[in-house]
Amino acid sequence: MAKYTNEQIKRISSQFIRERHCTETNEIELETLLGLLLFAGVRKNCRLNAKDLFKTDGSSPEIFRLTMAWNRFYLLLRCLRFDDKDTRVVRASVDKLAPIRELFEKIIDEFKKYYSLSQFVTIDEKPEAFRGRCNFRQYIPSKPNKYGIKIYALTDAKMFYTQNMEVYVGQQPAGVYRLDNSSLALVLRLSEGIYNTGRYITCDNFFTSIPLIDKLESKKLTVIGTLRKNKRELPKQFTEIRGREEKSSLFGHRGNCTLVSHVPKKGKNVLLVSSMHDDVKIEIETGKPELIMDYNATKGRVDTVDKMCETYNVARDINRWPMVIFYSLMNETGINSYVLYLQNNPNKKVNRRTFLEALSYDLINSHLRRRAANTLLPKTLKLRLNEICKLDGPESAATSNNNKIGRCAFCTSKKNRKTRYNCVKCKVYFCMEHALMVCSDCYSETSA
Repeated sequence: MAKYTNEQIKRISSQFIRERHCTETNEIELETLLGLLLFAGVRKNCRLNAKDLFKTDGSSPEIFRLTMAWNRFYLLLRCLRFDDKDTRVVRASVDKLAPIRELFEKIIDEFKKYYSLSQFVTIDEKPEAFRGRCNFRQYIPSKPNKYGIKIYALTDAKMFYTQNMEVYVGQQPAGVYRLDNSSLALVLRLSEGIYNTGRYITCDNFFTSIPLIDKLESKKLTVIGTLRKNKRELPKQFTEIRGREEKSSLFGHRGNCTLVSHVPKKGKNVLLVSSMHDDVKIEIETGKPELIMDYNATKGRVDTVDKMCETYNVARDINRWPMVIFYSLMNETGINSYVLYLQNNPNKKVNRRTFLEALSYDLINSHLRRRAANTLLPKTLKLRLNEICKLDGPESAATSNNNKIGRCAFCTSKKNRKTRYNCVKCKVYFCMEHALMVCSDCYSETSA
């Protein structure tokens, strides 16, 4: 990201009168940018104008103003890139997702590496709101965000950890990225990492089918999900509900699956199929088959993750669709990292808001310590930076609240130059003419 962002900064540098207004970035500054985006999401300020985040009248969080200037924040967001723009045209000829393909696949690989899913997983779609120009933007009237980019996800039904995702881009150009977009092929690709593990997959009627059950049976995976009434594998008795009583259930059995048709109320028919059930148990309290109760217990986990993402959403208003996918990855990463923290620290009770806030501070801290060494910053800003970072090195010596006055040990006696600054090691007084600024990293190395 730093490499490609710097390339974009070079492209637009001619638009700036002063070179210092368009300097290159680095990994530490980009980590800081991610931390600020996370913090804005936690405080639910992600949709605010950049200038409103950096106000000095006390109406905005001070961490933004302490970390960087608003025009630098805006420049980094404007120039943030995830691929080589010079070769994008060639790559886009075979891949519509070329502008963010490399980063997307790397993050998904990390998702798969650090967590083992529970027994139940859920597969569903999660649209990301976007109304800009994009040739694979979708219109889904049943969703709160009717226009957006559709992403398919496989999520742990117990801990809401998202292990695998795939962006729907329509039909790809001829090449290695041209894949089958049928619901059966989507489930097979998303569940590839859990083949032969005996896990249970829950999905809705867009994905569920009898051929899917047959395919996953050979992979030692079971499926439970709703069925559409137009499936040709369904017997006529299961789709016809005329004359049937309310809360009545009709079961059908095959070698590897069980089908149920339940009438919860007059005129409504619920069809489910499962390869993990082989009985006709019905709960007495609700009058529903056990198959439906198990489906209700594990369905909608992707929708739950979508709501969790929206609670502390980092997404900002943007016209570039790769940024929409990037913000979605950031939201998912925040949830996944929280799940990993809980699994590795079972005795600690930390809510997600507190965790994300601490994570954002950790990402920002390195940049704050470097900025505290900047001699051009106002004194009040330096004092606040040292207070937040708890600095005790040379970067805080020039801004310490030492009221004692001493004579500079390096100036001649004729000058009789008095100063408040002294060395943090030997306590010798020195004037600013003989001061040497050292960053916190170099100071820690020399101290070691």
